Amino acid sequence: MAMAHDHSHGGAGHAHARPSGDRAFVVGIGLNVAFVVIEAVFGVISHSMALLADAGHNLSDVLGLGLAWGAMILARRAPSAKRTYGLRGTTILASVANSVVLLFVAGGIAWESARRLISPEPVASTTIIYVSLAGVVVNGASALLFMRDRKNDLNVRSAFLHLASDAALSLGVAIAGGIMLFTSWWWVDPIVSIALSLIILAATWSLLKSSLHLAVQGVPEHVDMIAVRKYLASVPGVIEVHDLHVWSMSTTDVALTAHLVMPIDACTPTLLGEVAKRLHDEFAIEHATIQVCPPEAPECVLAPAGRV
Repeated sequence: MAMAHDHSHGGAGHAHARPSGDRAFVVGIGLNVAFVVIEAVFGVISHSMALLADAGHNLSDVLGLGLAWGAMILARRAPSAKRTYGLRGTTILASVANSVVLLFVAGGIAWESARRLISPEPVASTTIIYVSLAGVVVNGASALLFMRDRKNDLNVRSAFLHLASDAALSLGVAIAGGIMLFTSWWWVDPIVSIALSLIILAATWSLLKSSLHLAVQGVPEHVDMIAVRKYLASVPGVIEVHDLHVWSMSTTDVALTAHLVMPIDACTPTLLGEVAKRLHDEFAIEHATIQVCPPEAPECVLAPAGRV
C-alpha cells in the first residue's frame, strides 16, 4: 500500500501550563494551607461541625491543588523512548483523582453532619461567622486565579471548582452562623453542611464524568466528530475516510489519526500540512496524523467501521 504521512501542529505552539499558572497554584495552595490551620483551630474552639467540615474540605483541596500542579509540571517533561507523548496523560489522571477525592470528602461531610443533626450541640455563632467570611474571601480570591483558563484545561477547571465550592460552602456556614446567633437553632449547623455537601456532589459529578471520559480516550466535548469527518471527506481528491480517531492526550492536547483514500497524485506536497492546520484552527486538534491510501491498493484491514 502506497501512503503518505504527515504529523503537524498546524504551525501553532503548545499551550501547556504557563508561569502565571504556576503562580496561581503557589498562591492558591499557600492561602489555603494558612486558612485550613485557622479554620480547624477555631472549629474546635467554637464546637462547630460546619467549620471543622469546611476545614477538612479545604485540606482536601490543598492536596488536590498540589496534585493538579504536580501533574501540570510532569506534563512539560520532554518525550522519551519509553513515553513518546511524555507525561501529559498525568493531567487527566489528576483530574480524575481530584474528582474522586472531592466526592468522598463531600460524602464524609454529609455523613458526619447527619450524625450531628441527631444530637445538635451549641456553637460559637459569632466566631463561625467571622471565620467563614474569611473563608469566602480566601477561597474566592484563589478561585479567581484559575477562572481564565478553566474552560481550556480540565485540570484547571478541577482546581477552580474545588476553590469555588469552598467559597460557597464558607458562605453557607456564615449564613448558618447568623441564623444561630439570633435563634439558637443549633440544628442549622449540620443542616447547612448537608445541603452544601449535596451541591458539591452535584457539581463534582459532572467533572468526574468528563474526566473519566477523557481517561478512556473519549472524544473531547468540544470536538464535533461529524463535522471533522465531513471536512476530511471534503478535502480535494478524497474518496473515503476511515479509521478516524480523536482523543485527548492530556486535559489540553487533542490528537487525531485518519486514513484518507485518495489518488497519490492528488496528494500535493502541501496538502497534508494544510489539512493539519485546518484541523488545528477549526477543531483545536493539536496533533493530526494522516495516512493516504490509494484507491487501487488492497482494502485496509482498518476500513470497516468499528475496527480499531
